[in-house]
Amino acid sequence: MFELNPILSRDSILVGSFPLCQLRLINDARFPWFILVPQRNDVSEIYQLVGEDRQQLMAESCLLAEALHDAFSATKLNVAAIGNKVLQLHLHHVVRYEDDACWPEPIWGKLPAIPYAKEDLANILQKVQSLLNDDLILVAS
Repeated sequence: MFELNPILSRDSILVGSFPLCQLRLINDARFPWFILVPQRNDVSEIYQLVGEDRQQLMAESCLLAEALHDAFSATKLNVAAIGNKVLQLHLHHVVRYEDDACWPEPIWGKLPAIPYAKEDLANILQKVQSLLNDDLILVAS
């Protein structure tokens, strides 16, 4: 049975699931910031996934990246698997703008998170879920 790292669970909200990954929203209203978490235990690096899972991760990442870039009119989309603080494999997808709080520097560890207001959270979840509704298994509200 898949176990999500407690830090990822604490810092993010489940949006839905693709065939391989959970799609989660990082609870920081400064950035549209999502993570894909492959539902595989004891994996910290992409190369540790079996070949089919690696291909599926890349397919899910590209699908998400394109949807986010277009939906949020991103200046740039940062996609990264860092994992220095949380070893469980997760792939960040962060929508960036030239006027965001950290531009042009990376966002990781720069500013404390500002949690979403209830209405803003509902809006971003609805937006992303509607963009990916053909590919995403939605969580019950």
